[in-house]
Amino acid sequence: MKVWRTRRAAALQEPENMSDQPPVRLDVDADGIATLTLNRPEQLNAFDLKMIEAWRAALEAAEADERVKVVVVTGAGRAFCAGGDFEEMAKFSQMNSLDRKNFLYRNVHRIPLALERMDKPVIAAINGAARGAGLDMALMCDMRFMAQSATLAETYINIGLIAGDAGSWFLPRLIGTARALELFWSGRVVGAEEAERIGMVNRSVPDADLLKVTYDFARTVASKPQQAVRFFRRAVYQSQTMALGAHLDMVSSHMAVLEDLPEHRDGIAAFRNRARGKS
Repeated sequence: MKVWRTRRAAALQEPENMSDQPPVRLDVDADGIATLTLNRPEQLNAFDLKMIEAWRAALEAAEADERVKVVVVTGAGRAFCAGGDFEEMAKFSQMNSLDRKNFLYRNVHRIPLALERMDKPVIAAINGAARGAGLDMALMCDMRFMAQSATLAETYINIGLIAGDAGSWFLPRLIGTARALELFWSGRVVGAEEAERIGMVNRSVPDADLLKVTYDFARTVASKPQQAVRFFRRAVYQSQTMALGAHLDMVSSHMAVLEDLPEHRDGIAAFRNRARGKS
């Protein structure tokens, strides 16, 4: 499979010390699928400040690259993301309260905000454990595919904290208030079968099939009319904070714009040709 990198993405890949591995890898294939790999496998992809900065930059690079149609996020090694790095958390605990708030506001919070601005589908391929903020990072994606051996847990309660990165915003919208509170209050581990059943993930698959299933779906989405894909994404998320009348007004404008585009006209022509062939 052909892989290229944008100039900006390449910069993310080349550490100053070439013996070091970059904390995030960004690769783009010939089908327009960008893979963002969390790349601290020895730390179970727990994130520190350097990784957060690279993560945000990778998302922005994928958004800016016109060739990218779909983004897949996964982890190197045996974990998706173990949450915050303990050494970083030790430094965090020594800050005063205002500095701690600003650390989240100026760094960690830029990830969900970058994803909110993202105008392209983002799919998490959860290849192993996702804990605390690591789970929340998967919840921020549009969809989640999960390996059957992977596990999820909102572990903040075990150290007397709450989710500081909007996990308490994302999870109830996926599985409902009561189930979300159960997981937040207990900190218990959720396996792949349960995660699929309650709606935390779209699909659980055998470990060996995770990336194949994820990329097959990503290529299906990449093959569809891209403006319609992006307008659907906007409409679905914006509808969550809109009255019905405002939503109907918005989607009528989207429809009017899409009907002027070549993708729509070509699709109608192809449909008519198929219909004539069957008659």
